[in-house]
Amino acid sequence: MLFPTNFLASGGIVFAFENSTLPGRLILLSLFLASIFSWSVMVTKFRVVRHAQRRREQFLEAFRADRQPLRIYTDRTRFEGAPVFAIYKAGCKELTFQLLGSAEVDETFRARLDIAQKITSSQMRVVTTAMERAVGETALRLESQMILLATAVSGAPFLGLLGTVWGVMETFGDVAAAGTANLAAMAPGVSAALITTVTGLLVAIPAMFGYNYLVTTIRAMIVELDNFAAELASEFEHKYVDHERAKSWK
Repeated sequence: MLFPTNFLASGGIVFAFENSTLPGRLILLSLFLASIFSWSVMVTKFRVVRHAQRRREQFLEAFRADRQPLRIYTDRTRFEGAPVFAIYKAGCKELTFQLLGSAEVDETFRARLDIAQKITSSQMRVVTTAMERAVGETALRLESQMILLATAVSGAPFLGLLGTVWGVMETFGDVAAAGTANLAAMAPGVSAALITTVTGLLVAIPAMFGYNYLVTTIRAMIVELDNFAAELASEFEHKYVDHERAKSWK
C-alpha cells in the first residue's frame, strides 16, 4: 500500500512539528535526548548481561572441574566480565590472607599453602563477610544506570502529556484572541500539541520492555551470585576450616 506523497508534508509528523511552538519543540528535544540515553543504556546492558552469562558458564565449568577451590586463583586464570568471578576472587583473596597472612600469589604460594594450618570458624566468618560484600558491590554495578531507563519509562509519557496540555492551552488562547472558533484554525495547534504525547510514548514503550527484561535478568544473576557465594563458602569450610580447634578453644 502506497502512502500519499503529501502525507508527511500536510498532515503527518513534519506538519505537526512545523506548527509546534517553542515550548513544544523544547519538550521534543528533551524526549529525543531521553531516547538516545535509554537506547544506549539498553544496548550496553544487553551486551554486558549476555557477556556475563557466557563468561559465568565458562567459569563454573572450570571451577567445578575438580574439588580444588583455590586452583583457579593459584593458576591466575581470569574470567573478566563474569560477576561470579569477582565473588570468587574476593573470597580467595581473604581466605589466603587468613591462611598465609598474605594474598599475593608468587612462586612459593603453593608450597606455603600446602603447609599452612587450617583456619578457625571465626576466621571463616571473615571470609564469608568478604564474599557477601563482593556480592553487594557486584549487584550495584549490575544495576548501575538502570535509573535512566526507569526515568524514561515513567517520565517520558508525563513530559509528552505536559507538551500536549501546553499546546492545547496555547491553541485555545489563540482562538479566543482571534475570536473565531473553527476547525481549520484549531487543527494545526492541536496537531502540534499531540506530537509530544506520541513522542513520549515512543520513548517510553521500548524503554519499558527493555527495563523489565533487564531487571528480571539482573535479579536472577544476583540470586546466582548469592548461591555461588554459599557454594564457595561450603567448599572453603570443608577443606580449610579446622572445626576441632574451634571446639577445643571453647
